[in-house]
Amino acid sequence: MAIVLDSVTKKVGGETYLDNISLELESGTTNVVLGHTLAGKTSLLRLMAGLDRPTSGRILVDGRDVTGLSVRKRSIAMVYQQFVNYPSLTVYKNIASPLKMSGMSKSEIDRKVRKTAAMLHIEDLLDRLPSELSGGQQQRTAIARSLVKDADLLLLDEPLVNLDYKLREELQVDLQDIFKQREAIVVYTTTEPAEALILGGHIVVIDEGHILQTGPTPEVYHNPATLKVAQVFSDPPINYLNGTVQAKTARLAKDIEIPLDGHLRSVPPGNYIFGVRSNHLFLSKVGKKDAEIRSKVELAEINGSETFIHVNHGNSRLVVQEDGIHPRRIGSEITIYVNPSCFFVYDKTGALIASPSRVSIQKRVR
Repeated sequence: MAIVLDSVTKKVGGETYLDNISLELESGTTNVVLGHTLAGKTSLLRLMAGLDRPTSGRILVDGRDVTGLSVRKRSIAMVYQQFVNYPSLTVYKNIASPLKMSGMSKSEIDRKVRKTAAMLHIEDLLDRLPSELSGGQQQRTAIARSLVKDADLLLLDEPLVNLDYKLREELQVDLQDIFKQREAIVVYTTTEPAEALILGGHIVVIDEGHILQTGPTPEVYHNPATLKVAQVFSDPPINYLNGTVQAKTARLAKDIEIPLDGHLRSVPPGNYIFGVRSNHLFLSKVGKKDAEIRSKVELAEINGSETFIHVNHGNSRLVVQEDGIHPRRIGSEITIYVNPSCFFVYDKTGALIASPSRVSIQKRVR
């Protein structure tokens, strides 16, 4: 099966939700749609499902135009953010409900329900009601009910967003294995770059109703084609400094000078934007070539086992991601270190000019 969105636009009340979207997805692929809240992710899924119709453009399945085809006549399954289960039915009956509507035999229903429940580790909960389950167990039930249909198109709209971190981590691993076992087209939306990287597959980076970049997830992460893609596909958003390249050096933010070595050698003279992800900024010197950025602390945000230190350098604001807990006094001066090998370079239009090698990035990851 292949689904094609051909120049699809969706407008509601004069507001454009999706603008001229063209996309092709094939069976057996996991496709992660990454974008901020209100980027158009849910609107995209609803069009694929047949719940909404595009204002213009076509949706094709195996070359057949299904733009106006009812959702009931499509082979789709959908999982939402909220735990959508029938409260008066047991877990078993919740999972079995779509199969009963199809007229399948009781023995086949039983086989499929138990097999799907086992994949999601809820085989011991089949006799319970949803009210007797934890949030994670309820979402596993909802996912199982969608998976049991063996639909050609499986749509998941931020299905783990309402779960705590530990449960999300467990389900992310389980879903990877489940998706690999299926021939369906899987489309999974998220706002979180880390989740996109865990799920892998192919990615669709979307912002304000426009597709910014598509491709294998690791490739897009390592080579974000524009500064906007780098901002969406980094958490926190990628840091950037304005810089000027002259001769064999680059001067960033007036007082930071770095040599044009490695991937930076090919950057011609001119004005550019130098981007660096937060986990490639350090509070101690790591290598001989590390550049120093003298800054003032604006905020130290402790998040579990990590600290995000927000700093100001001249007119630039940066975020440093550090392992461990590092309380910092607001207004205190600190020095940040960065290896030039970790910089992305964009021209003034935001187009990628040079990206770091994966080797240099991996060496700097904590």
